[in-house]
Amino acid sequence: MLGKRILTAIVGIPIIIYAINYGQWVFAIAVMLLALIAWHEYSTMMKKKEINVGYYPGMIIIVFFVGCSWLGNADETILVIMLLIIYVLAGTVFSYSHFSIADAAFTVLGICYIGLTFAHLLMLRFTEQSQYINTNMGELSVGAIYVWLAFIGTWASDTFAFFIGSKLGRHRLCPAVSPGKTYEGVIGGFIGSLTGVLAFGSLAYLPYIHLVLIGLLIGIAAPLGDLVESALKRYAGVKDSGNILPGHGGILDRFDAMMITVPAVFYYINFFVLH
Repeated sequence: MLGKRILTAIVGIPIIIYAINYGQWVFAIAVMLLALIAWHEYSTMMKKKEINVGYYPGMIIIVFFVGCSWLGNADETILVIMLLIIYVLAGTVFSYSHFSIADAAFTVLGICYIGLTFAHLLMLRFTEQSQYINTNMGELSVGAIYVWLAFIGTWASDTFAFFIGSKLGRHRLCPAVSPGKTYEGVIGGFIGSLTGVLAFGSLAYLPYIHLVLIGLLIGIAAPLGDLVESALKRYAGVKDSGNILPGHGGILDRFDAMMITVPAVFYYINFFVLH
């Protein structure tokens, strides 16, 4: 298992670095593919509970969600949301025997959970995309720096939470959803997110007050994202959402915390840093 994790990291990390830092089109296409794979994983999990999500319409709507965020078209995004609502309402009326109220509810949940989250990843990357900052790592776009803040803060939070929770965890956080999660692990996650954000942010010469607040925000959002995905997996009765990443599980397993941390960082940046 450890060998598979290392191999996945060796292959994946250079691709991630290039896509975030230099590959605007590459990054956008990669996010689109990740969102579609995540939707497939979600649909497969729901099938285990005999929930029939609208698989192909969901793919189309997610493509529009992510595409509109890429192109910065807020009006079109609202239109996509309205089309989603009309689709599920029509489905429950004209195909009730094959598409129940529960099917409709889980379809909307999955599309919003996956589509809107990955859309925010593109929105964060293309924030102030024409602006560049000279850092210790070279010249990077402002949007790329914000994505790295979210990613590094989340990864550091997960890592510290795992090791501190494993060694010192005594008090369970949410045993009904994730028996392994502890309050001690969450505290470790706060330490990790603050450490990761401050370490990277200092290389990019970002104001420390914002780095501290972003680190704390990620420390709150990361375990919430993890618990949400754990709840979905527990509902479906599966250990992993998929197996596309050897040693790591599926896309939803790898991005679970970032489903919440990325939108949180995006709105913090837009409300408190850019204004």
